[in-house]
Amino acid sequence: MRINVLQHTPNEGPGTIQQWSQDHGHEMYIYHPYQFGNLPTATETDMLIILGGPMSPNDDLPWIKQERVLIQQLLDAHKPIFGACYGAQQIAKTLGYAIKKAPHKEVGWAPVYLKNNIIPGIPEKLTALHWHEEMFEVPDQADLLFSSDLVKNQGFIMNGNVIGLQFHFEPGPDNVREIAVNDDQYSLDHNDLHQTGAEIIAHGVPAENKRVMYQLLDFMVKNS
Repeated sequence: MRINVLQHTPNEGPGTIQQWSQDHGHEMYIYHPYQFGNLPTATETDMLIILGGPMSPNDDLPWIKQERVLIQQLLDAHKPIFGACYGAQQIAKTLGYAIKKAPHKEVGWAPVYLKNNIIPGIPEKLTALHWHEEMFEVPDQADLLFSSDLVKNQGFIMNGNVIGLQFHFEPGPDNVREIAVNDDQYSLDHNDLHQTGAEIIAHGVPAENKRVMYQLLDFMVKNS
């Protein structure tokens, strides 16, 4: 299976999604449209991963709009799509739903709560890495998957093979350090989780996050 990844900033890579791909013998291609402007075609995409980034789906940039064309083509073809943070927002925006300021800016570690049992075996409560101040509206055709204490719309699932998460399960310890040391100022500016970059690094990554990331991806592939 060819997995195409859209990466949107140097310090937010695929993390454990890449490990999952390698463990399953898939081929992964990582695109950087914010820098090079290149995107894969729908026909050469078996699964699409849309990672986070500092931009907004509301930004008037040609490559952001082109991403949504690709997302729509893959939705029409019933191919699996996973979006993290900005990526989840891009999926919702493609479906015609608003992206707006969240009631709280979340940067750091905080619990998320499972809101349905569509995917078996997911714990009722998990600790995830948050790095956002915007949020998506949950599409009518999707089910709310996760909520946090500060922001209700934290995750959705649609048709069994499209998942968007406002937070991050994919970073491993090295990824968290890379995110925090390069974007520490973001955590210091009006952060309602009140965590510094050093505190975020010191927290460590819960071991179950990798397992749950694998579960989500396995479920999506099974239902495609």
